Order: sequence, then C-alpha cells, then structure tokens
Amino acid sequence: MRDQTILIVDDERTVRSTIQAYLEKEGYNVITATDGTQALAEAQTHHPDLVVLDIMLPKMDGLEVLRRLRQESNVYVLMLTAKAEEVDKIIGLRMGADDYLTKPFSPRELVARVEAILRRGRVPEPDNETLNFHHVRIDVGARLVWADGSAVDLTPIEYDLLQALARHRGHVLSREQLIEQVWGYDYYGDERVVDVHIGRLRKKLELSADIDTPEVIATVRGVGYRFEDEPK
Repeated sequence: MRDQTILIVDDERTVRSTIQAYLEKEGYNVITATDGTQALAEAQTHHPDLVVLDIMLPKMDGLEVLRRLRQESNVYVLMLTAKAEEVDKIIGLRMGADDYLTKPFSPRELVARVEAILRRGRVPEPDNETLNFHHVRIDVGARLVWADGSAVDLTPIEYDLLQALARHRGHVLSREQLIEQVWGYDYYGDERVVDVHIGRLRKKLELSADIDTPEVIATVRGVGYRFEDEPK
C-alpha cells in the first residue's frame, strides 16, 4: 500500500468504481464522494494527496468545489470534463487545477496522470537553498515565494514552473521543456496547459510587485518563456 490517498469525486457509480479499482491495484488508498458537498467534507476529514474531480456534480459543481479547496489547500487536483466543455477546462486550470482529462478516458491514462502529478511531490530539494532575485525570492526547501517582499500563494504547479524558469534565468524554455520538467516526460495532455498556468503565475507575481516592476516572465513568441528578473 502506498502512503498516498486519492479522493475520487464523481456522481457516476461506474466511473467511480472503475477509477477506484485501477488506483487500488496500484496500491493507493482511495476514498470516494458522489457530490460536491460530500467532496469537501471528505477532503477536510482525510486530507488526500490528490483529488480526481468531475466538473458536473450534484449539490455543488466541481468548479465551486475546486474554488473552495484552493481557499484552504494546495492539494493536487485532476479535473474530469466532458468532451464539449473546453471553456470549463480553461476555467478549471485558471482556478488552480493541476491537470485535466476528457471523458471518456482510459483508466490506465488516468493512473499515469496521477502518478506523474504525485511524482513531482517526491523530488528531493536542498533544505537551505534560496534563489534571490531583484523582485522575486524563492525558498526552495520550504517552497515559499515572495515578490517585492510580499508572500505569494502559489499552487504546486505554479511553484514548480517558477522554479524551473528561475533556475534557467535568461534562457528560453519551450512548452515541451517545461512540461518535461514540471509534469514529467510521460505527460499525455495538451501543451496549452503551460500557457494557462504561466498566466496565473504572472498575475500572482504582478499583484505583489511594484507597479513599475518590469516583466518577470517574458513570452518569446513561437518559442516559450524566459525568466528575466535580475539576480541579487
């Protein structure tokens, strides 16, 4: 048994039982919820490592569940969406979801996504390393970030993207390179997920930064992104 708990939130019994069977076969501890209200209660009780969250739920939809989760937790969230819900995918990512899968999906692909997401939390980091720049400071061991002296609350994905870019300051990282470093080489999803998370990261850094602060993360059109803050 792995020492990790997955919360599955879906009102379709077949979907829940299928996902549960595949995840338990891989050794995960699995709990389930059938609606949004129950999902929040289970998350508060069991503190899961990852939530597989359907958007279309009774009592409270998945986007509202995600919003409330993000008010109190940085738990990893894998959203499940219907094929026609492109807008909901983007909204979910902007609200802090880490990844998404479109129904119908392969259970094996879901397991692979779950493993890739959780693997990011197992990468050892130096305890005392700090990355200091003119506007941004990153405490690597504590996974904390400040912009112009103000603490910035980042999701795990946003933090990993920022650290990857900061460690390659002045160099352009393509979407493919960022996906490999943050999501893992076996990521199956859409590369546009990078753009959404970079957009959220920029807004959070800018909210804490002085109005005259130059762009910390620059877009290199047709190529990728570059961290431009000057080191101290």
